[in-house]
Amino acid sequence: MSKQSIRERVIANRLEFKRFFKFAIVGGLGSITDISVLNILVQFFGFHKIAANMCSVGVAIVQNFLLNRYWTFPESQKRSLSTQLAQFTLVNLAGLGINTLIFGFVDHLLLGFWQHQFGESLGFTLSYNFAKLFAIGIVLFWNFAANRLWTYRGLTTQSQG
Repeated sequence: MSKQSIRERVIANRLEFKRFFKFAIVGGLGSITDISVLNILVQFFGFHKIAANMCSVGVAIVQNFLLNRYWTFPESQKRSLSTQLAQFTLVNLAGLGINTLIFGFVDHLLLGFWQHQFGESLGFTLSYNFAKLFAIGIVLFWNFAANRLWTYRGLTTQSQG
């Protein structure tokens, strides 16, 4: 391997870490939206936790798509919006499935613990919010890897602002 090749790989990996960092920031903002919508739907509109979770993830998917298209992967704007949105949506629907399974399982597993520690009402709220944060943390890695390999495949590794 030549020195130039090694240098190019180091630069490409640095830029890939930068993309992951931006993707994580976008995901963090999406998480705030996701958790906010989840709590509004459950606490104020009486939605079932699983149904509210699916709705809140949907809102976050749209927000994340726009932020990732225009900030994390700005060079992707040269591609078809509809194709890219379809790919991003399919990846994130799979992520929604993973999220929902983890969310439901962790909430079910820990609900009694939280309610025993903090009372019925607060325990209920803490349980599903903890489950939500846990599920988001796991699904972040799926969403980045799948979107990078499919939705944003083949994008140049030139530095973005």
